[in-house]
Amino acid sequence: MADNAKTIEVSIFGRNYRISCAQGEREALMRAVEYLDAKMGEIKNTGKVNGTDRIAVMAALNIAHELLSMKVGAGFDIGDAKRRIHSIEAKLDAAIARQEKLF
Repeated sequence: MADNAKTIEVSIFGRNYRISCAQGEREALMRAVEYLDAKMGEIKNTGKVNGTDRIAVMAALNIAHELLSMKVGAGFDIGDAKRRIHSIEAKLDAAIARQEKLF
């Protein structure tokens, strides 16, 4: 466990887990726990999947699918946006470096 990590206890689908969490990441972890717990509850409520392990796998697959197909707005791809931002950052860094040579 990292020096700045702390072990916290969370409850997912009625089961308690102790998880190491870096300081400053607790809020994000708790949102993830709540999201996963809700997804598992949705799957259970459909009545089509039985067993905690199967429900957990289905929730993981649903969340992975959401992540991999995530789009913002009308088809705007987040991965493409990140690549474009990195490209712009590189161009800005190059322009700033040229300006610094002038002084």
